[in-house]
Amino acid sequence: MPGVPYDDAPLLADLLPWSVASVRPGRAWPCAPDAEALSARWDALLRAEGPAREALFEPTRARTLRTSVGQLPGRTGGTGRLLRASGPCARPVRVLHGPFDEQWLIPDARLIDAARPELWRVADAHQIFAVETAAGAPGPCLLVTSLLPTLRSGRVRPLYRRPVGAEPNLAPGLLTYLAARLGQRPEPVDVLAWSVATVRSGPGGLVVPLTADGELWAQGVELGRRMLWLMRRDGERPKLPGGRRPYVRAPLPARPVTLHYDRDEEVLHLDGGRISPVPRRAWDFEAGGVRVLEEWLAARTAEPEPGTLAAIRPAAWPQTWTSELLELITVLALLAELAPQQVELESTALVTAEELRTAGVLPVPEWSRRPASVLDHHEEGPEGQFALL
Repeated sequence: MPGVPYDDAPLLADLLPWSVASVRPGRAWPCAPDAEALSARWDALLRAEGPAREALFEPTRARTLRTSVGQLPGRTGGTGRLLRASGPCARPVRVLHGPFDEQWLIPDARLIDAARPELWRVADAHQIFAVETAAGAPGPCLLVTSLLPTLRSGRVRPLYRRPVGAEPNLAPGLLTYLAARLGQRPEPVDVLAWSVATVRSGPGGLVVPLTADGELWAQGVELGRRMLWLMRRDGERPKLPGGRRPYVRAPLPARPVTLHYDRDEEVLHLDGGRISPVPRRAWDFEAGGVRVLEEWLAARTAEPEPGTLAAIRPAAWPQTWTSELLELITVLALLAELAPQQVELESTALVTAEELRTAGVLPVPEWSRRPASVLDHHEEGPEGQFALL
């Protein structure tokens, strides 16, 4: 909200108080843009023995072949030491590995340095994760996803503290207070939508300039919900108008090496392959300090170190990657078009942090910053032992 003072706007960290760091694999090979490559990497690890297996695994202080850890909540990964592991790998799951970069991960806690089980416990079809990006970097301050985040970025703030969309992760009393000021009770997702559309970097962290103007609130929520839909890519696929839709004009090679973007022609060149039109705003779109399209392509074209498990990858560029690339171009172009509408969300009827403190909404109680107890079944611990409830 340029031009509007928000020195006393509430912090995002107070509105969505419970946060967790991203899942951190600690090694590159358990995550990949292609699920079949992960199964092949696992098989190669188990075929190796002794020092060869240890070298392929890439041990860290948090995880070695001898580390014994519990099973990820709701998953089937083993709990025995990898030194004597056998059988197929756990079925890969979709994760948000980078800004707008959906990849696959082997959901096995033995492979993941910081697995964040509290996130796995609340991850389901109803959950939405808000992920903070690099402070002060160009692009959106918040990314939203339905997938578990493995980004190297800021805190992850789930919208719900429990599975099945139960117990919103919002400051206690916030919805009731907003209902009194706006004349209508917002849904938890409305607060997240408004936050995504208006969040800004402030001196104390990310701030959300709340409004008491019901008409402006409705506009911001509508804009934020569209941003949520585009970022999550749930349901109907987004499309640009017919003449602007990106198409493959020349087939992409099996293993693209060189990448070039022609700004005048709006053409993306991958060796001899060509995709157009690629709007300039889509190519220039940044998040977390990186150019999204360039980073997405680098994750699929960069040459991995020979002899590592990460070097096991598809022999040729899969058709699914092309479809994902065309959709990503569309999403970024549509998000870029919404930026002017975000600037227009200006209000003089701001709800300040001081007002929330007076109303008793802030400061939030300490329990709201901690995960809820959601254990309703036994979770398998190290070496097949069950965790105590």
